[in-house]
Amino acid sequence: MNVKLPHRGLERPLAAYSGSGVFCGFASLFGMRDGTGDIVMPGAFADSLKMRGPQDIRMLFQHDPAEPIGTWLEIRETPRGLYVLGRLNLAVQRGRELSALLETNGIDGLSIGFRTVQARSDKIAKARRLLAVDLWEISLVTFPMLAGARVSKQKSAKWAVADQHFNKRPIMQQHGVKDT
Repeated sequence: MNVKLPHRGLERPLAAYSGSGVFCGFASLFGMRDGTGDIVMPGAFADSLKMRGPQDIRMLFQHDPAEPIGTWLEIRETPRGLYVLGRLNLAVQRGRELSALLETNGIDGLSIGFRTVQARSDKIAKARRLLAVDLWEISLVTFPMLAGARVSKQKSAKWAVADQHFNKRPIMQQHGVKDT
């Protein structure tokens, strides 16, 4: 089997944080062609996010519905792409395993699972531009279709996810980290 690995020189748009199971970053980047020839356009997730919100979008491992691994705390569009803040469930074995693998860069990819609502063919780019999608799930994966959707760091356990709910500020902003 011949597997084409993504370029490692790309900026790593997803950050995960050590010991706590908390990670944040970008699950999709706008205007970038993925391995299947799809290009997600700005605004493509807007209706789906209004309809579902992060609580109804599943966090899976390798797109397997039998492998839920945590919950999304925040999912939103930015000018750059689809920003996510999630928490692995460390009470289950797979969540603990993935947290350890994130710490050692054994796994570092994200991939979106969706149904296409509206798209147009771009014959010049030989791609499909996704204008609207129904987002079902976001998975941690070994090999993402979009090379830039990757994990880079983990956050220390002392920064509890509960801070976000008690202080009503995003976890990353509490600790001086900007989402771009």
